[in-house]
Amino acid sequence: MRTRLLPLLVVLMAGTLLALGFPLAVSLAAGQQQRVVVDRIDDSARFAALAQFFVDAEGSGSNGADDRLETLKQELARYQELYGIRVGIFYRDDNALARSPGWWRLPESGEGRRAFDEALAGRRSHDPPQVWPWQTHGRLLVASPVVLDGDVVAVVATESPTDQMRGRILRGWLFIAGGLAAAMLVAFGAALRLTSWVLKPVQTLDAAAHGIATGRMNSRVAAAGGPPELQRLAHSFNEMADNVEEVLEQQRAFVADASHQLRNPLAALLLRIELLALELPEGNEEIASVRTEGKRLTQVLDDLLDLALAEHASAEISLTDIAALAAERVAAWRPYAEEKGVRLTGTGRTAVTGWADPIALSSALDAVIDNALKFTPAGEEVEVAVAAAGRVVQVTVADRGPGLTDEELQRIGDRFWRSGRHQNVKGSGLGLSISRTLLAAGGGSLAYATNRPHGLRVTVTVPRTEPHAP
Repeated sequence: MRTRLLPLLVVLMAGTLLALGFPLAVSLAAGQQQRVVVDRIDDSARFAALAQFFVDAEGSGSNGADDRLETLKQELARYQELYGIRVGIFYRDDNALARSPGWWRLPESGEGRRAFDEALAGRRSHDPPQVWPWQTHGRLLVASPVVLDGDVVAVVATESPTDQMRGRILRGWLFIAGGLAAAMLVAFGAALRLTSWVLKPVQTLDAAAHGIATGRMNSRVAAAGGPPELQRLAHSFNEMADNVEEVLEQQRAFVADASHQLRNPLAALLLRIELLALELPEGNEEIASVRTEGKRLTQVLDDLLDLALAEHASAEISLTDIAALAAERVAAWRPYAEEKGVRLTGTGRTAVTGWADPIALSSALDAVIDNALKFTPAGEEVEVAVAAAGRVVQVTVADRGPGLTDEELQRIGDRFWRSGRHQNVKGSGLGLSISRTLLAAGGGSLAYATNRPHGLRVTVTVPRTEPHAP
């Protein structure tokens, strides 16, 4: 969940920072240019005053007009030499009154011509187009009118290089980018802490739920930290788990008590049946049938007690040689298999370790092998194969019996379930359920499949890594 939530928060924060950074960068560029424009307007105003003084003297026929013009040209030349800014005073017909350098002319079109026309109309260049750092050949033209007796008689124009201004803008942008990067790092750290704070209770809750789903009913959530809503959820989950565990404990206790309490009356009933059989003729079929059903009921009660104990007991998991344990169970069941005329063989790995409860795994293998031998006819084979598959160890018991249909494969392992075709075979329908419960307590499992061309394949799986390890 963190991999989905964290990128979402990062994208939102990056979008917010960019939404703030872009206007700030544009505002910084506009502010730098505005400073230059104001400075040029001030310079233009000074030159306009000098030009106005000359035009006034020239119009009145004063003898000092030539001296004033020479002074004006010197001022323009000194200004251009000192600052590198082209400057000129132009009449309304574009003819130059004075300019520096002498070859400079006003542009025929574009923004420079627009600024000149605005100055002829009596307006100063307050808002020239923005110059950006990537415009390496950009120049800034500012024009101011020369007004005499209310009429615009000339225009003062300055054309400034923008290298220094673009450099200041670029440095300001780099400073903004550094600030945004630092803010992004801080925001990422805050998002990481926030997601950890929010998701840690969820991860703990998920681990506890998985523990309960795999049979560890004592799994609980330690509600420490996180939002109050998740803390309440953890508290509610613990209450639910307590209630579920209590109900299951009551169910186990009832099954164990019922099976235990019924054993004595059943034993007394079977004893009375045996006494009654002494008074009947030898080989009475009804008495034999009653004996068989009584023994079957005894087996069911024993299996119920075993199931209740299996569900209640905790697994003592340890590192076990699964191949050696499987070979031991094969050797233990081989005499019974030979008595039935069935070949019981062990194949696969001779040494492979896994994490399991040795007693529980032995009981599960006994139940699976017993079930395979029970349904395999004489002359056929039951194969017990041990293999390592990635992070698990698999013990596969494959028989050559009649097998099960696809519908029956979905139900095998359910309590008291037996195939309708095998009702005459001895059993209670609880053996595989007990095996599954014993394996689940240690992180193992049972799987069923068809063994081609006929038969059943039961796979016992245990982990190769410790189930409770991080």
